[in-house]
Amino acid sequence: MSTDLETAVDRTGLRRVVIDPVSRVEGHGKVTLLLDEAGHVHEARLHIVEFRGFEAFIEGRPYWEVPVMVQRLCGICPVSHHLAAAKALDPVVGALQVTPTADKMRRLMHYGQILQSHALHFFHLSSPDLLFGFDSEVGKRNIVGIAEAYPEVARQGVGLRRFGQQIIKATAGKRIHGTAAVPGGINHHLAPEDRDALSAEADAMVAWAQAAVHLVRRLHEADPSLYDRFGRFESSLLSLVRADGAMDLYDGQLRLRDAAGTILRDGVAVDDYMDFITESVKPWSYMKFPYVTDMGAAAGWYKVGPLARVQNCDFIPSPLAEAERRAFADYASGTIQHAPLAYHWARMIEMLHAAEVIRDLLADPDLVRGERMAGGVRRTNGVGVIEAPRGTLIHHYAVNDDDLVSWCNLIVSTTHNNQAMNTAVREVARQYLDGHTLTEGLLNHIEVAIRAFDPCLSCATHALGKMPLALELRDAGGTLVDRVMRHP
Repeated sequence: MSTDLETAVDRTGLRRVVIDPVSRVEGHGKVTLLLDEAGHVHEARLHIVEFRGFEAFIEGRPYWEVPVMVQRLCGICPVSHHLAAAKALDPVVGALQVTPTADKMRRLMHYGQILQSHALHFFHLSSPDLLFGFDSEVGKRNIVGIAEAYPEVARQGVGLRRFGQQIIKATAGKRIHGTAAVPGGINHHLAPEDRDALSAEADAMVAWAQAAVHLVRRLHEADPSLYDRFGRFESSLLSLVRADGAMDLYDGQLRLRDAAGTILRDGVAVDDYMDFITESVKPWSYMKFPYVTDMGAAAGWYKVGPLARVQNCDFIPSPLAEAERRAFADYASGTIQHAPLAYHWARMIEMLHAAEVIRDLLADPDLVRGERMAGGVRRTNGVGVIEAPRGTLIHHYAVNDDDLVSWCNLIVSTTHNNQAMNTAVREVARQYLDGHTLTEGLLNHIEVAIRAFDPCLSCATHALGKMPLALELRDAGGTLVDRVMRHP
């Protein structure tokens, strides 16, 4: 048996089990397991089977189209791509620093996105597993089942997501695929009537987000043997942090912390990401495998997203979320929490932080007046990095003298977590499936581990030019006539 379960030593005689598609995640992926006659697992892989190739679509387009175009990467987190692209293209119009009004409008839009995405993931997609059990009746594992059994939880979850969507509509112009962030700033102010309507609900959203944190915390405290062990593995943590070490989901510098909690790299400028991160490819997935370059592929991979961010920052600059961060740290006696299910707890802490930031920002007069655009000496390329709901999101563009994008590179949040998700799948296969008769409930354990990362699989497929390709020709009866393989 292969010790790491990535590739079986000998596939002869092994049975193939496929989970296709992985459900209740954004995008399309599948898991394959290779088992012997006794049910022992020899190989477990999370495959990303979609291909998007947005880096190629962008090349040759006018740069000002990009913040709108790249949102089509995803229907769940378009705001993240919209803002990362606008940030990357700010230097192209000479806006090395945008105006206070533009900065605050973008931040409000971004924290609205964090709020709605975290609420959607937890209440709609993952809470059925956590509240009913991983192997509960499959027909109940959905938001309708939650609404029947836990009506107040469902009501607040739906309400939190609605509020986040309203923030996005008010700032971006539309709930999905807005147009407000442009290179150099923002194209409108927040309308006073929108500000007043949102402010009227802000305190309730903070209270509901705090209740969600307490709900997840109670789940951990009630069953630590499950929540602390399920799919657990150790890795480094990567995220943006503010210059003073605070959590900042919109801007900052890169920080890498090792599995024991020691800061390995700090203050890495986002413009230097290409010297810091390398992406490798494997022949069985369209999603790349990033790692810290000088640590190598075997030791340099890491986690991103809420579990990394909550433990990578020194503090959260909003009082209620900071108190919950401290409780989170105390639960693990100050050590790093690595269990994938802790992502949900960290995610709800971030949702609370987002609700607090939104409430406070709505009182800022710069949102409804002030200069919207900045400019200066133009540059030919720019890097925009943001902490999207699922993790660190990097956009990088070069623009030629004709104002056309000549080169583009995207490292999407879920891509950073590729190795981590595969490792979680293998740990769960080892802990729960190996040697057992497979049932739907047991296979759902694999999906529970993947869902904990809240992957956005359609965003994350970017192996253009290096991907393997298999082309099969079959006749009307399904018989294979010819097969052509292209290897990376």
